[in-house]
Order: sequence, then structure tokens, then C-alpha cells
Amino acid sequence: MPMYQPSSRRRDGDWKKEVGGGGQVLDLETAVKDGILGGGGGAISTGEKLDLKTMIERLDSIEVPSVFICPISLEPMQDPVTLCTGQTYERSNILKWFSLGHLTCPTTMQELWDDSVTPNSTLSHLIYSWFSQKYTAMKKKSEDVQGRALELIEMLKKKVKGQARVQSLIELRKIVNAHDSVKKTVAESGGIGVICSLLGPFTSHAVGSEAIGILVKLELGSEWKKNLVEPAKVSLMVDMLNEGSVETKINCTNMIEMLMEGKEFESEVVSSLSLLVGLLRLVKDKRYPNGVLSGFRLLKMICSYEGVRSSVVSIGGIPQIVELLPNLNSECLELALYVLEALSSLPEGKMALKDCSHTIPNVVKLLMRVSENCTELALSILWGVCEISPEECAPIAVDAGLAAKLLLVIQSGCNPVLKQRSAELLKLCSLNYTATIFISKCKLTRTIQ
Repeated sequence: MPMYQPSSRRRDGDWKKEVGGGGQVLDLETAVKDGILGGGGGAISTGEKLDLKTMIERLDSIEVPSVFICPISLEPMQDPVTLCTGQTYERSNILKWFSLGHLTCPTTMQELWDDSVTPNSTLSHLIYSWFSQKYTAMKKKSEDVQGRALELIEMLKKKVKGQARVQSLIELRKIVNAHDSVKKTVAESGGIGVICSLLGPFTSHAVGSEAIGILVKLELGSEWKKNLVEPAKVSLMVDMLNEGSVETKINCTNMIEMLMEGKEFESEVVSSLSLLVGLLRLVKDKRYPNGVLSGFRLLKMICSYEGVRSSVVSIGGIPQIVELLPNLNSECLELALYVLEALSSLPEGKMALKDCSHTIPNVVKLLMRVSENCTELALSILWGVCEISPEECAPIAVDAGLAAKLLLVIQSGCNPVLKQRSAELLKLCSLNYTATIFISKCKLTRTIQ
């Protein structure tokens, strides 16, 4: 709802309002009849009495004329009443104002010579008329798009081919994206089954990208998730993840993530090197933040399967992700650290992290910077790297500022486990560094020394 903007004109008893550009002044009764505020037709007949409160709630995102807004609550009025000063308020709000002991008009702060309130029936009628028009128009549009969605599903059931099939899917995807009410219609009319049947080994990317774009917006039951994890369909999604538009890549990524949440999912489905390569390309494309987030979310889920982690390491995933760390937002950063921490559980993962020259500097910078969770993940990664080669890694870590950061963690309000891990890592570094230089690198105060 828009914020109330006080009018420079006094709104007196007959509630006049200027409209148009010719200086014409109309009272509210004329505005109701001519549809000035409603956009056409004045009051309407719907065949049933619509509840104003319900209409206001369902039209929450619509811009409402400021004359309908109560100056106290900044919400549309349902029972407007006018004071002796000519100002109008929602009845419950102004009565509450009076109950607090105020004897003034909230807008003008004038003292009231009469504390009675007068129902503003003209404004009440106008508010109801305006919301009725908007609500009925919205409802009609919703019914129209649902009807069109059913027509498109029937066309797809008749197995229209070629460009006609693509155009039907494009239109249906746009309707589903724009109207939540259509999603239920598609499901109840058998639309999910029809769209799933279009996916297979011989499906063109034009059809596949539109079909996935629809399915990813719907609530899919276990039956349909089981249908979509068939190898040929997953293979199609992986191909489109590598070769499709950015929107298609994101939709395929989100769809595979949805399928991984189902009980029917098996880790072999995501062991494809092509899928992993496609995801790494997606997370590296910083032009599309939504793609980076979707890619890291799926990588995190994939790395929860031990059998797939070695594949991520084998295609060079670790140095690619490490290079991205300085430029990721906090949400993506935490996901990236989850992935690296999972990969560090493998011997080859630890070695890849050690061999990447940017691992220690980039991860050290994240300590005590984003969140406690990120600090915990970063410490786990650094411990794994330093543990396998302390003589080589400890000096690099201390030069990167690790010792000073560890002291901050120890002195902070972090959980005891983090403090203990920090103390152990600090000891490991000190054993592999000249004592005098180590103390200077820590930047210790006299008290801490």
C-alpha cells in the first residue's frame, strides 16, 4: 500500500477533489458515477455482495488513491468517519486516538470543539465501488488466463508438433510465471503428465527448455519426480544446462535440485562430468547472480554424496572455486565454503587445496568476516591444508595474517569448538615459524604477550 501523502487542500464536508488538467472540480458522487477514480463505469453489479476487507487483502499490492488512505494507519479505510475539522479517518483508528486522551485532530492538530464523528457514506461508497471494480477485473483476468491455460494443455494433449508445440509451451510458461492460480489448474487438468511426456532422448532444446521452465514452477509429487529422474530426461537437462540460455541453465539447475530432494533420487544421476562442468561454468559467470546462487546450491547438494566429490576434484573444481571467493556475496560464499570443506575430506581434495596458491590467502581473509558458520568452514579448510604440509603451509598462512585472525577468534564470543580449533591451528603455525617473527606477525598487544 502507498504511504499517505497529506494534501495541501483542506478536505471539507463535501469532499471535493480536483481531477484532470482543466481545473475542473468534482464531488465524490460525480466521481462514483463517472468512474473517475475507478477507471471506468462507476459502481458495478457482481451478483453478490463482496466483502470489502477481503478485497483489500487480496489487492494488497495495488496502488490505492491517497484519498482512501487513513492518515493514522496509512491503510485503506473500510468505515470512514469525518471530524468537525473536515478530516476523515478510519473509525476504529480515530476512536482509539480519542481513548488515549487526545482532543485534537491528528492531521491538523487543531483542538476539537466537537468530538463526535460523522459517517462519510459518500466516501465509503466510493471506496467500495473502486475496490469492487479492481477485484472483479482481477478475478475475470484470472478466470480468463486459467481458461487459456486449459486450452493450451488440450492442444499439447493432441500432440501438436513443430513450432506450434513450442509456441504453446512458451505461452503456457508465461501464464504460469505470471499467475500463481494457474499452477493448480495445470496440475489438476493433467498438465504435468502431458509436459513430462514431452521430455526424452529426442526432445529438441526449444521444447525442453520451455517444458522445464514450466515444471520448475510447479509443485511436483513423488510420482512426477520419479518420472523426471529417468536417465534420458536428466541427460536432456544436463545438455541444456551446458548449451541453453542463462534462464534455461538456471531452470535446469533448479529442477535437478528439486529432484535431488526426492526419495527416488540416486547419486549416480548427478555423477556426470558434463553436469559438473556445466555447474562450474554457471557459478563463474558473475553477470548472472541468480545463476551463481543456483549453481552453488546444487554443487553443495552434489558434494553431500561422497562418491561424486572425487569427480569435482578431478575436473579442477577446487582452484576454480577458490578463485571466486573474493567476489562472492555472503550467501554464495557460505555455499562455496561448504563445497570446499566437503572436498577437503578427500586426500586428493586437500592436496588440490594446498597446490592452489590462492587457497590460504583467500580463505584467511574470510575468518571473522562474514558469519560464524563461514569462520568454522574456513578454519576446517585451513586446518586440512596446514595439517598435510605444516612446514610449507604454516609460513604462508602466517604471512597472510592467519595468526592475528586466530587470536581474534579465540578472544571472541564464538563457540568453544571454534576457539579450540583456532588454538590448535595457532600452535601448529607457531611450531613451524621462528618465535620472534611469529609474535610480530601476530601483532600481539603487551597484555596478550
